[in-house]
Amino acid sequence: MRYLKLFLTALPLLIILDVLWIGIFADAFYQAAIGLLLTDQVFWPAAFLFYVLYVGALIVFVLDPALKARSFKKALTLGALLGFTAYMTYDLTNLATIEGWPLFLSVVDIAWGTVASLIVSAVTYTIAQKYLKL
Repeated sequence: MRYLKLFLTALPLLIILDVLWIGIFADAFYQAAIGLLLTDQVFWPAAFLFYVLYVGALIVFVLDPALKARSFKKALTLGALLGFTAYMTYDLTNLATIEGWPLFLSVVDIAWGTVASLIVSAVTYTIAQKYLKL
C-alpha cells in the first residue's frame, strides 16, 4: 500500500511536469534541434511505460530510502542523481549513435531530467510525510 500511495502521488506529478516542459516550454527548442526526428503522433504505450517504470525507479531508489531515513535532503540528492543518471544515459547514447544529435540538446535534456526528478522527489516526499503519514 505504501508503494501504491507513492506511485499515485508521483506519477501525475511527473506527467504534468513533462507535458508542461515538452508540450509548452521547450517545444520550439526540441523542434529546432531535432524536428526532423520527431514524430507527429506520440506512441502513448511507450510513453506510459516510461512513466510507470521511471516512477517505480524513483520510489525504489529515491523515495523509499529518503522516507526511511526521514531525510528531505536525501530525497533531493537521490532524486537529482537518478534524474541525472537516467537522462545522461539516454542523451549520451543518442550523442554517440545518432548522426547530428546536438550536444546542446543533450546538455539541456540532462538538466531537465535532473530538475524534473528532483522536483517530483521533493514534492512526493513532502506529500508522503505531511499528508500520507508515510
